[in-house]
Amino acid sequence: MAKLFFRYAAMNAGKSTALLQVAHNYEERGHRVRIFTARLDNRYGHGLVTSRLGPQRQVEQFDDDTDFIALIDHSGPGIACLLVDEAQFLSKRQVQQLHELAHLRNLPAICYGLRTDFRGELFPGSATLLALADEMDEMKTICDCGRKATMNMRVDAHNRKVTEGAQVEIGGNARYRSVCGRCFRQGG
Repeated sequence: MAKLFFRYAAMNAGKSTALLQVAHNYEERGHRVRIFTARLDNRYGHGLVTSRLGPQRQVEQFDDDTDFIALIDHSGPGIACLLVDEAQFLSKRQVQQLHELAHLRNLPAICYGLRTDFRGELFPGSATLLALADEMDEMKTICDCGRKATMNMRVDAHNRKVTEGAQVEIGGNARYRSVCGRCFRQGG
């Protein structure tokens, strides 16, 4: 029976790299996958899953209007797996659809994303994934201090912790740091 998976981590833990590897493994064995990333994430261009190691791939994009069940209904037979990058940006309804596809259509859905935002609060997509995922895996990265990084700290141009602002602000290493809980509380 297929499952809904949530593979989460702080930024820079290799989530996109892992997704690209899973897609490669399926395709190398002759299986079709559909890969999605959030339309609003334009750090490397639109519709790209990009690893900091270099590999990247053009993929489909999702936004608030994306209906995963309708997409699968119109894609024909033979899809072996759905892969979703930046899964924190999924809506509650979309996570419910992925759960339904796994359990009623036997289509595995593997979602990669952040658990929490720069304030330590759950993203709506992540909250629903934590509630519905059949399997969850924490991918690991490290803080500058050497401890396991579990938080995403937003920083300003002077590398100082930012504590206010919109939940979503797209940015890379110049805007965010992966930190442990202690450094998050101390401000880095």
